[in-house]
Amino acid sequence: MGSTVIAMPEGDNQEVPVRENKKSKFSRRILCMVSFPVKNDKRRVRHSIKVGVALVLVSLLYLLDPLYEQVGDNAMWAIMTVVVVFEFYAGATLSKGLNRGIGTILGGGLGCLAAVFAEEVGGVGHAIIIGTSVFIFGTAATYARLIPSIKKRYDYGAMIFILTFNLVAVSGIRADKVVQLARERLSTIVIGFAICIFVSLLVFPIWSSDELHDSVASRFSDLAASIQGFTEEYFAFTGDKESRPEFSFSSCKSVLHSKSKDELLANFARWEPWHGKFGLFHPWDKYLTIAELLRDIATTIISLKPSLQSSRESSDQSRRELIKEPCEGVGRSLAWILRELGESLKKTRRCHSEILLLPKLETMREELSQMMSSSRLGQFENADGFAVASFLFSFMEIIDKVEELAKEVEQLGKLAHFAIK
Repeated sequence: MGSTVIAMPEGDNQEVPVRENKKSKFSRRILCMVSFPVKNDKRRVRHSIKVGVALVLVSLLYLLDPLYEQVGDNAMWAIMTVVVVFEFYAGATLSKGLNRGIGTILGGGLGCLAAVFAEEVGGVGHAIIIGTSVFIFGTAATYARLIPSIKKRYDYGAMIFILTFNLVAVSGIRADKVVQLARERLSTIVIGFAICIFVSLLVFPIWSSDELHDSVASRFSDLAASIQGFTEEYFAFTGDKESRPEFSFSSCKSVLHSKSKDELLANFARWEPWHGKFGLFHPWDKYLTIAELLRDIATTIISLKPSLQSSRESSDQSRRELIKEPCEGVGRSLAWILRELGESLKKTRRCHSEILLLPKLETMREELSQMMSSSRLGQFENADGFAVASFLFSFMEIIDKVEELAKEVEQLGKLAHFAIK
């Protein structure tokens, strides 16, 4: 039998390029990980630096002897406050800090009263009073946390109240200077909160109100592009699938998934002080109403997906040819109205929808009504006919919701005192 000779490379020099290649890939991956937040969201880097600055400032309570002599080991509470309270948005930091402060004051004050009263009673009644007060206040605060209106804005404060009350009341059984202990801890918590507020609100603040305003305003153009893109593809009669314009519902899906973020931002925005174009009593609830209407419109657009699939599979294009021109005009008009509403909201100016936009919507509604009742469409006896009818009904629904949306945007402009165009 013949033998097979396999040539082996001499020496270890052949492994060097492989190692260098792996090192270069690893270094490129590290650079990408480091540069990604800088390129895509500089605010994350800014927030991280601000947290580092706040931690350095609060650490001076330990590092500087004159400050340490004043606060002692209670400086730990100031550091803990900075770590727990400092959030990405200024409103979130203010909300959490005030909740922590109010919860600490109420919990500490009631805990001191319970401890002092139990100390006066003494004997067996001492433990009974402490146990009873812990049970009553703990049960009441926990029940309050389950109420939706309180949970949304004051859940953290209620939790801190329970924690502080128990610590102060129970430690009062053994500690003689419970009032002084509570005062010292509260003072260090106030120091940590003050540092958080100073850095968060005064050093390149990141406002949740700006985020909510810009986010809601940008969705108008996203839905406008979706309506226009859907209309173009629906009336694309070419049989070549590769030459068809591609339409994606991704923008509509992103609008649908925005509810939890909107509610969170609106809650933080209510805590923020007067800044820029947003006052203390800005109608943030109207933003949630407008966002809900935008989600309704996105849902209706997504519901048109079966009609789009039917248009791709249909061989009879006669009915769609009859409604192509007026429907494309309606699609363009709807897109223009949505962009106009979004632009007016973004620039905080009133668009006078009752004069400029609502008459256009009424005209579009009449055009679609005429097409739906016109004899030129024939009888809807087959699947193609029902698909066309479903398409027209959905467009009518979008017009109704855009009309309601225009009224809400106009109402927001009045409440927020937007500039008149």
